[in-house]
Amino acid sequence: MTILVVDDEPRIVDAVCSYLEAAGYKTLQAGAGEEALAIFKARQPDLVVLDLMLGQMSGEEVCQTIRRNSSVPIIMLTAKTDEESLLEGLAIGADDYVCKPFSPRQLVARINAILRRTTSRSQPADVLTFAGGLTLDSRSRQVFFKDELIQLTRSEYALLEVLARHPDRIFSRDELLEYAFGDHFNGYDRTVDSHIKNLRQKIEPKPKEPRYIRTVFGIGYRFSGQ
Repeated sequence: MTILVVDDEPRIVDAVCSYLEAAGYKTLQAGAGEEALAIFKARQPDLVVLDLMLGQMSGEEVCQTIRRNSSVPIIMLTAKTDEESLLEGLAIGADDYVCKPFSPRQLVARINAILRRTTSRSQPADVLTFAGGLTLDSRSRQVFFKDELIQLTRSEYALLEVLARHPDRIFSRDELLEYAFGDHFNGYDRTVDSHIKNLRQKIEPKPKEPRYIRTVFGIGYRFSGQ
C-alpha cells in the first residue's frame, strides 16, 4: 500500500516516511498543497497524511479538494490542540488526527488501524436497502440515495454501516468511536456528533427531521430505517 505524506517540514516528512517504509509501506512525498494534489491525482495513494499548516494552499483546502472525488482515508497532522479546531478538521473530511509533536510510531499504528478496518470490512457481499431510497453496497463500500452516489469518508461509512446493520439498537458514543476509529483513539464524544451531523446532511433530505439516524438523548444514536 502507498501513503502520501504532505508536510512543509522536510525533517518531518523524512522521519514519517522512514518509519512507514520500515513498516512495509511505499511512500510519496509533497511539501505543498498544489504538489500534493498533483501527486494524489497521478498516483492514487491508499492513505494521506496531511499537515494542516501548509503555505499558500492550506491543508484544509487540500482535504476538501480530495474529498470532492475520493473517500481515501486522511490523517491530519496539526499543531492546533483545541477541541474546536480538531472537530473542524473532522467536519471537512479528515478521518483521524495526530497532534504535533507526535511519535512516528504512534502515527504508523494509527495508519495500520485505519487501513486494517477499511480493508477487512469488504467481506459481506450483500446490499442493504432501506425505505426512502437509501442503499448500502458493502461489496463496493458505496452508499446511494435515490440512485445517486453519496460521497462519504471512510469513517462516515464505518459509522453508517454499523448503525444500519443493527436497526433500532442504541449505540453509545464510546461504542461508535471504537468502531470507527479503533480503541487506540483518544478523541472526544463530539467527534461522533460531528460525523453524524455530516452523515445526516448527506443522506437525509431534511436534516431537521432525521429519517435514518436518531439521537437517543444522554446515550448515543440508533438507526431507524426499515
